[in-house]
Amino acid sequence: MTTHTPLLSVRDLRVEVGERTVLESISLDIRPGELVVLMGSNGSGKSTLGLTLAGHPRYRVSAGSARFHGQDLLALKPEERARAGLFVSLQSPPDIPGVKNGLFLRSALNAIRESRGESQLDAFDFLKDARALAGELGLDAKLLSRPVNEGFSGGERKRNELLQLALLKPRLALLDEIDSGMDVDGVRAVVKQVQAMRAQGTAFVVVSHYLQLIESLTPDTVLRLDQGRIAETGTLALARDIARTGFVRQSEALEV
Repeated sequence: MTTHTPLLSVRDLRVEVGERTVLESISLDIRPGELVVLMGSNGSGKSTLGLTLAGHPRYRVSAGSARFHGQDLLALKPEERARAGLFVSLQSPPDIPGVKNGLFLRSALNAIRESRGESQLDAFDFLKDARALAGELGLDAKLLSRPVNEGFSGGERKRNELLQLALLKPRLALLDEIDSGMDVDGVRAVVKQVQAMRAQGTAFVVVSHYLQLIESLTPDTVLRLDQGRIAETGTLALARDIARTGFVRQSEALEV
């Protein structure tokens, strides 16, 4: 489900980390319900784009703009961006010692609900919903009572990210290698969750090199990043081409 009005509109975005320019100039539009896949070699800027849009303080925007749901995204604090409906799944979700997973999730969800003018969920109602969703995602409900990601396997961390996604129901989700560390059932859970949320209008930007996942997600657009720029725009055919030839050969072909 897509509309003509962009949910996210990025123009000539330039991002620096320390003294190094990581994103040279990025322009793209994402519409409600749209799914865009980002591909690119290591260091091309894929993760930088997501972390910049999320408001990570290490990433400094030196030029360009980003508007999200009619707002100047770059003028918002990270928590304001989340409340506006932006969700970023990290490539390597960190541990948060001393903070119970269930409490973390309920606090995040209630902050989102408050910003939407909705009533707060008490612990009983939240746990009922969270346990049901965890079961659907193949995540052991016992992990809700443990500190966030502490002692979790790679697959459990990613399923926990999916649980956050399902509970928070963002307008736009950026998933950075959500399939990393996942088994076959985990990848199926990703596809099922993304498809269900797309049908409700959530837009997605998915970073992945796993062709089977990309094909299952049926993206509207595939973008190849190279040296901080969008080098190619295409469809599934581009993803299949990259999977067959690799990034180096793809770049050489363009130069020729």
